[in-house]
Amino acid sequence: MKIKSIFSLCFVVVFLLTGCMYPQERKVENQIPYEEQLESVQNAVNRFQEAQGGILPIKTRDQDTPIYIKYPIDFSSLVPGYLASAPGNSFENGGIFQYVLIDVEENPTVKLVDLRIAEKIREIKIRIRSQGYPPFKGSIADNVFELDFSKLGYKSEPYITSPYTHNKLYFIIDGKGEIYVDYISDLYLKLKESKHSFKQGENIISILEENSPIVPAYSMPYTIDENNEPIYMNN
Repeated sequence: MKIKSIFSLCFVVVFLLTGCMYPQERKVENQIPYEEQLESVQNAVNRFQEAQGGILPIKTRDQDTPIYIKYPIDFSSLVPGYLASAPGNSFENGGIFQYVLIDVEENPTVKLVDLRIAEKIREIKIRIRSQGYPPFKGSIADNVFELDFSKLGYKSEPYITSPYTHNKLYFIIDGKGEIYVDYISDLYLKLKESKHSFKQGENIISILEENSPIVPAYSMPYTIDENNEPIYMNN
């Protein structure tokens, strides 16, 4: 009985230690946009579309949903027939990424939305609602404003790290109270190193996701001025 009890106790200890270590390993894994995971989902989407006569495995969203979050992939349609399970870095499996499709009409392509952006925007909106109104700090452009984050209780201005340049990207607000990530600094750098010939009035935000698995979600539209430099474009 003693030997059996000791064995049982050891098993429980090992199980608990493994359980404590596993989430940390999963936490690191779930924050990386692995190329092989993107490829496996893309292959599954392609096979599903072919088998279903052109139908895509996507969740229904309102028609006016911003384009980069408009077509989230419905993994319940892909698993297990076309995919063993949702990727470890997907929201459905505890990760930080929402798998979405872009260019659904011509060339449905799997991309990622970093959900930490959505969470940060939600946090800012909650603080604004708690105060009762957005504390505008100044105007950046027509219908584009800075926020006084100190009045929202922040000790420093919140930001995200750009997946494209690794620079800090800050948040801006429009006259309707919508919060956006300000990608203008990233666009400035990308335009300098690209050979695109955009026209004034054309939305240039797609330049950011061309060579990246991550889309610039929660962005307002941008265009170029006469010097081929990025400017905010009115909706």
